[in-house]
Amino acid sequence: MKQLIFFTLAASLMAFLPSCVVKPTGPPPKAEHVLYEWHDQGGDGEVSVRINLTSQKAIVKRGDRMIGWCYVATGKEGRGTPAGNYFVMEKIVDKHSNKYGWVSDELGNVTNPDATPSVILKPGEKYHPAPMPYWQRLTSYGIGLHVGLIPQPGEPASHGCIRMPKDFSPLLYSVTKVGTPVKIMYGPQESVIPWQ
Repeated sequence: MKQLIFFTLAASLMAFLPSCVVKPTGPPPKAEHVLYEWHDQGGDGEVSVRINLTSQKAIVKRGDRMIGWCYVATGKEGRGTPAGNYFVMEKIVDKHSNKYGWVSDELGNVTNPDATPSVILKPGEKYHPAPMPYWQRLTSYGIGLHVGLIPQPGEPASHGCIRMPKDFSPLLYSVTKVGTPVKIMYGPQESVIPWQ
């Protein structure tokens, strides 16, 4: 009987006391990938870039110091980005692809998201060459670094180019020059936060 009175009293008190728990008003915020970090403060040493096809990350160094990293999206299966040692051959801030783009109808709806310039257009359709801002050419056959969508960080997604985050590309562009070495390779996951 005493237990019943105790539980009844406790339940009554709980109904009148404010709760210490803050109840969420909706779903928790969705976590987002950190796509890049940049910690360059200038100084001595030549800039170099290493693209890891396995981890889909770019590592940027000034001399022996890492100054930045980012996720990249390299060539998907059948259009793989070739491993090798390259250098920046050309730099163009506002470039558009002469190989790939998309098609839209007269209302602006995308009707073909993966088109080439030779696509046959229906009445009212228009071909749009893909923008490749902060273009840095690596090969004579069209492989380069540029701003691009990274739909799944860590997964290839391009036609062969190395896509980089839109806020990272101008930072990299500002420290490279024609002749900057770029190594594209397969390799193990590497630490990208040596400054911590």
